[in-house]
Amino acid sequence: MDITERERADTMRVLKGEGFILISLVTVIVLAVALVLMGPRAARQDTPVLQEEHKTETMPARVIRILEEGTLDLGGGSVQPYQRVLVRIEGGSLAGQEVAIEEGTVNLISQERLFRVGDRVYVEWTAGPDGERFYISDFIRTTPLLWIVGLFVVLVALIGRGRGLRALVGTLFSLVVLFAFVLPQIIAGRNPVLVSLAGAAILLTVSTYLVYGWNCKAHAAVAGMILSLGLTGALASVFVRATRLTGIGEEASFLIFELGQTINLQGLVLGGIIIGSLGVLDDICVGQASAVFELANVNPRLSWYGLFQSSLNIGRDHIAAMVNTLLLAYVGASMPLMLAFMLYPEPLWRRVNREPIAEEIVRTLVGSIGLILAVPLTGLIASLLARWAIRREKITAEE
Repeated sequence: MDITERERADTMRVLKGEGFILISLVTVIVLAVALVLMGPRAARQDTPVLQEEHKTETMPARVIRILEEGTLDLGGGSVQPYQRVLVRIEGGSLAGQEVAIEEGTVNLISQERLFRVGDRVYVEWTAGPDGERFYISDFIRTTPLLWIVGLFVVLVALIGRGRGLRALVGTLFSLVVLFAFVLPQIIAGRNPVLVSLAGAAILLTVSTYLVYGWNCKAHAAVAGMILSLGLTGALASVFVRATRLTGIGEEASFLIFELGQTINLQGLVLGGIIIGSLGVLDDICVGQASAVFELANVNPRLSWYGLFQSSLNIGRDHIAAMVNTLLLAYVGASMPLMLAFMLYPEPLWRRVNREPIAEEIVRTLVGSIGLILAVPLTGLIASLLARWAIRREKITAEE
């Protein structure tokens, strides 16, 4: 069937539009990275080096005998377990030596902290003017961690096959971006928000094209991610400042000690919200784009508006599941904190106003709003690109 000159002209305009979208995406990513790399850097204050009075060393060891164990009365009807264990140092300057160490007499422990013969642990050794001291800092968990990583990789490769392997490569690239770009730039004094946005744009774009290839579906997903990410960052900035979140906590105190007062703790909260929303955002945008292109393949006569309406119907179910997933993920990660605040005898609204709780509320709701906005944005872009792809195929067939 011949197409009219008007249809051909309309199609050519859409063809030019795709080029504009792709060029715009690349430009946004390049500008974001350039802004981070060339932007002003906070002056890092050098912390004065103090003369070391203590010598410390961390050494691997193995528990070879339980010398004594029981319970201690902490008063008020509260008890806790304690142990004296004999460990053999397996590495470091004291390798081969056997040392008796007490657990639970000077530190709070739980039943799960008790050691068994054969457990491998890290022993901290401190030597100073008052003599030397040994204590167990943690279990050595390398072996079970390697097993679970191996199980994950094998299952992804077996079930996901080629696409699963590409997804693993994309995940590895994401880790490289985070640990080789985002975190070092923040330590160097860059703005955490700009760094997080630039890093997110890079890893989302590369991993999406790596897994799904260079096609219209991937273009739509990437465009939806970038726009949604920008809106999420803007919303996070507004509400973090409106709620006066400072980012001060146990980890923040360590950062201030190491990096000085120039570290932007509020910016770290914002950057954490942006990075934390990436995984689910990727899932929603790719899912929306895939649904739209599948609908277009099944029924090529659907208009862009019909595709968009169908994508919204699909996206509503996706939103309900993903928002619940995000909420439960944040609450689950903060379960000890939630339990601790539940024990305080104070009104609910006063608990909610405490910064750790307020931060989790802002983090959850801002991330959820970003996910909700990703559905119509990605659906609209995918619907327009799907219609463009159908017209392009029609022109190619006619020629």
